[in-house]
Amino acid sequence: MPARRHRAPFINFAGGKVWRFVSIWSSLVDSVGSFLRIVRPFDIIDILIVAYLIYKAAGLVYETRAQQLVKGLVILVVLMQVSHWLRLNTISYILRNTMQVGVVALLVVFQPELRRALEKVGRSNIASFFVSSKDDIIKVANEIAEAADFMSKERIGALIVLEREIKLGDIINSGTTLNAVVSAPLLINIFIPNTPLHDGAVIVRGNSIAAAACILPLTHNDNLSRELGTRHRAALGVTENSDCVVIVVSEETGKISVAVDGYMKRSLNAETLKKLLLKLLLRENNKDINDWRDKLKWVKK
Repeated sequence: MPARRHRAPFINFAGGKVWRFVSIWSSLVDSVGSFLRIVRPFDIIDILIVAYLIYKAAGLVYETRAQQLVKGLVILVVLMQVSHWLRLNTISYILRNTMQVGVVALLVVFQPELRRALEKVGRSNIASFFVSSKDDIIKVANEIAEAADFMSKERIGALIVLEREIKLGDIINSGTTLNAVVSAPLLINIFIPNTPLHDGAVIVRGNSIAAAACILPLTHNDNLSRELGTRHRAALGVTENSDCVVIVVSEETGKISVAVDGYMKRSLNAETLKKLLLKLLLRENNKDINDWRDKLKWVKK
């Protein structure tokens, strides 16, 4: 009899928990159903397209001096909203009118950047705008491997930087703009000694040579071998702060090296260089890259 007296409250307690869970689940299903009735599939596609366009526009901004201006605009918008919430009418009025005049000022001050961005969009076809061409990456790797092999045999020093996700607009602005298609003869001619553009680095963006004679930051690591000259230290320095891939050809020894993520592998031949570039640029398997680092004994910065 005592056991039966204690069982009823337990059943009521468990039944209440189950009923509460069923109620919450039913409310959640009703909310999702209401949302799906309001939002059409085309609305989701519309949002995704707008988000992708904003992402691409942000990429164009990061490549120009307008990046700092965008940060300033974001701060102004935040301050304007905060002043509105706190009812700081004078500050809110000044910021609101500054934003209205600033739109016109932006079009005037950054007219060259806007023109270049529109020209870039106009030159791109639909396929290349949305995805990178694998054939272009393979062609770039082949041309660079061919040029590096020739310069290695002729003891011509070279420094080639391949831009990836992190943009190198500041470094490109430090050199001479080319915007030429990547080709082995052009790379060789750029690094021929005593030519105007041989001193410095070549920056490759996509399938084109963006600029030559660019200045790279040197690594701050003091534990490097004395065999590594200025080119190798510059290659390690730029990869410490970005995800770019750098190819170095030593003028003294003719050895080909690759630097990425603060690591450097030396004494590569043309075929090994080509395979490594394809793995790094196509990013087919991150584990393969780690295996390359282990098997080829990468030299840490």
